[in-house]
Amino acid sequence: MNWLPNLTFLDIETTGGSHMRDRITEVALIKIEQGEIIANWETLINPGIPIPRNIIGLTGISDEMVKDAPPFEDIAGDLYSHLEGAVMVAHNARFDHGFLKAEYKRTGGTLRQRTLCIKVSF
Repeated sequence: MNWLPNLTFLDIETTGGSHMRDRITEVALIKIEQGEIIANWETLINPGIPIPRNIIGLTGISDEMVKDAPPFEDIAGDLYSHLEGAVMVAHNARFDHGFLKAEYKRTGGTLRQRTLCIKVSF
């Protein structure tokens, strides 16, 4: 199965909808290489700003839950190792990718990632 691309299925939660103003509060992913799951990784992230009440209601993630979580810069290397060389697959990939690029830029890094947006309906 050497022809299969490496894929990282990713989902993030944030403090809001603007990657310029808001921050990531959680990252979860499953990494697949050659058709096999090789990693299942997730972490809460301390965004360094308060989480709005409406976002707490939407995501279930509160300030209390993230107060002792690492900031993005502390998990950036681990996350990058899961993304490197893979196509990032996400629902509304432009949203997730925009937040990730902004967070890496804040840490002095750069994220160049191929993405694939999937639409899920139930």
